[in-house]
Amino acid sequence: MTTGTLISHLLELRTRLMRMAIALMVVFIACASYANELFEWLSHPLREALPKEATMATTTVMGSFTTPFTLAFYIALAITMPYLLWELWRFVGPGLYRHEKRFAVPLFVSSVVLFYAGIAFSFFLVFPGVFRFLVATTPRGVQMMTDINEYVSFALTMFLSFGLAFEVPIVVILLVLTGIISVDKLTGSRGYVIVAIFVVAAVITPTTDAISQLAMAGPMWVLYEGGVIAARLMLKMKRKDADAAASDGSA
Repeated sequence: MTTGTLISHLLELRTRLMRMAIALMVVFIACASYANELFEWLSHPLREALPKEATMATTTVMGSFTTPFTLAFYIALAITMPYLLWELWRFVGPGLYRHEKRFAVPLFVSSVVLFYAGIAFSFFLVFPGVFRFLVATTPRGVQMMTDINEYVSFALTMFLSFGLAFEVPIVVILLVLTGIISVDKLTGSRGYVIVAIFVVAAVITPTTDAISQLAMAGPMWVLYEGGVIAARLMLKMKRKDADAAASDGSA
């Protein structure tokens, strides 16, 4: 790579990073205008599970101000993430071969969709059950008053945990396509994989209750099986492409 080419790539990278920063800032300003409303939306599952006389609280002087704005930033980051990744892909994509793009694009799109699916799954399905369980198990005489900063940290950790957990099919497909492990090995080791999934679910979930751990382990298992099926199909496609290329070369 010549010096001129390197400089042009660096200039392109700087331009794309500036676009990404501007996009994030614009969306953050919009989200910050509704910071309190966004916090009310995020805390709805917990407030619905709390007794009528119970409320959320803040234990710091600036907590009631900084916590909603912190949440607004992370929501802005989540909203702009597809665009940020698209800018990165526009920078990296031209350096890939055509057959690499054929597999990279579906995997890239699928990973983004699965990550957001994990976030939605945790918020709409896991949160209500977990909070009802925690409220129901609160000792008599103890009033549950959750700090708003702790709640936002808990929610973000859950979103990240479930988002990453839903990436299992992508990991399985990459392992197979790169030749690190075979499909037959994955199917033959299914029992060990299931045990490992439950162990991972117990480790990465921020709570110790069985509901959230089972809620994570179950989908991970299903997604693992789906990843094995998808990897088998993509491996067949890869072999067909290799056979077609060999036939063209021999011709």
